Amino acid sequence: AVDIPCSAFRSAWTNPRIEWKFQKGSSLQLFYYGGELTEPYRNRVRFSPTSIHFESVTREDSGKYICEVVGDGSQIAKSEVTLTVQGGGAVPCHPPGVPSLPLPG
Repeated sequence: AVDIPCSAFRSAWTNPRIEWKFQKGSSLQLFYYGGELTEPYRNRVRFSPTSIHFESVTREDSGKYICEVVGDGSQIAKSEVTLTVQGGGAVPCHPPGVPSLPLPG
C-alpha cells in the first residue's frame, strides 16, 4: 500500500477544485476530476483532499503523480510525486543443472 501526498492542497482556500493526473513517459491520464475517480482507478484508489491511497501497487503504477488545486480566487497550486515500484514481477527460474558424477564400474 502507498499514500501519495497532495502538498499543493491549502485548507485555507474555500471550495478548492482538486485534480489528479498520472504521467508515464509522454502519456498523461486524468484520474481524479470533477470530484470522481476515473477508471481504472475507481476501485483501486481512495481519495482525500490531502492525498491518494493505493491499497496495492504494481510496476505499471510507476510514474509521476500530479496534484493540481484551484481555489475560488483563481489561485493555483501544483505538486508532483514520482512513484517507482520495484519488484513485483516473477523472478526467472533456471532449472538446476544435472551433475555429472563418475559411476563405479
